[in-house]
Amino acid sequence: MINRQTIANSRRWVVKIGSALLTDDGRGLNHTAIAHWVAELALLRQQGVEIIMVSSGAVAEGMSRLGWKRRPAAIYELQAAAAVGQMGLVQAYESAFAQYGLKTAQILLTHDDLSNRARYLNARSTLNTLVQLGVVPIINENDTVVTDEIRFGDNDTLGALVANLIEADLLLILTDQQGMFDADPRKNEGAQLLNEVMANDPQLTLMAGSSGGALGRGGMATKLQAARLAARSGSATLIASGRNDRIFTAIRAAELVGTLFIPDKDPLLSRKQWLAGHLRLRGKVILDDGAVKVLSQAGRSLLAVGVTAVEGNFQRGEMVACVDRQGCEVARGLVNYSAEEARKIAGQPSSGIEAILGYVDEPELIHRDNLVLV
Repeated sequence: MINRQTIANSRRWVVKIGSALLTDDGRGLNHTAIAHWVAELALLRQQGVEIIMVSSGAVAEGMSRLGWKRRPAAIYELQAAAAVGQMGLVQAYESAFAQYGLKTAQILLTHDDLSNRARYLNARSTLNTLVQLGVVPIINENDTVVTDEIRFGDNDTLGALVANLIEADLLLILTDQQGMFDADPRKNEGAQLLNEVMANDPQLTLMAGSSGGALGRGGMATKLQAARLAARSGSATLIASGRNDRIFTAIRAAELVGTLFIPDKDPLLSRKQWLAGHLRLRGKVILDDGAVKVLSQAGRSLLAVGVTAVEGNFQRGEMVACVDRQGCEVARGLVNYSAEEARKIAGQPSSGIEAILGYVDEPELIHRDNLVLV
């Protein structure tokens, strides 16, 4: 069972630091804070902890350098700010880590990099190689080229996907809050900090709320979503305050800081991790009650006979969501037939596919090896 002590002794950490912390609430990069965090991280490296950083701050730093007071809505302006800010962000990390003899590497990712199977494996190999070489990867979303269709949405989600990618023991999300509370502490003085919770506890959704800060895109709701995503590969998540001067030391000492989200399922196989984190859905298939039961309880493949309707315009090999009659997502997977073909064979037994289409690619609409429950 994962607890504070197992986290303290864990080997591989993904550390995500948010924009409000890195940019001193929008006043430019907080070099003093960065130097302090890096000093603690360097000590962890000496103790054998592998560190992979997911850093926000490029857009916010770019806004500061450009003299912008408000985060722009236009994507080309965000991309321009990211391009300007990325320069200062990387320089700050490189200079800080170099004081301790540690090399850094910049990794810019888009969702395409983790949704394409070949590029997913390439990213995984590169990151593992960098860690083995003793290099500290600094990962950010590639805001300069990303579009609304393929963006992660926030670096909390990116951190969780990286944790899945490299099978991290811990996803540490540093924020300007002490952790997750049972109510919004800004509105409720009686709100209580949650110390340890199960990541998939449904009651947490109502507690998380939905709002984020002016600089970042992610509030507590996205951090909860990230914790649940990380839990799919067996990674624990700790949400804690980056304003704690000794936060890394405290975690290493198993002190009661922040909110620890404990995964309640065994780690998925690496391919299943990739599928679970594959956020770029191309369509939906609506299942009857029997198919929902077969998928969720028996772990079997999805057959066309269990599909009542098809939405979207997907092609063979693309990702689709499997939803029940109420629209709740049950699973997602790589489909063996296009949307047009799936509509024709929906509700039909596998033995009838050839008569309908004139050929059979696979007897299953989605094979269980290409399907993951959500």
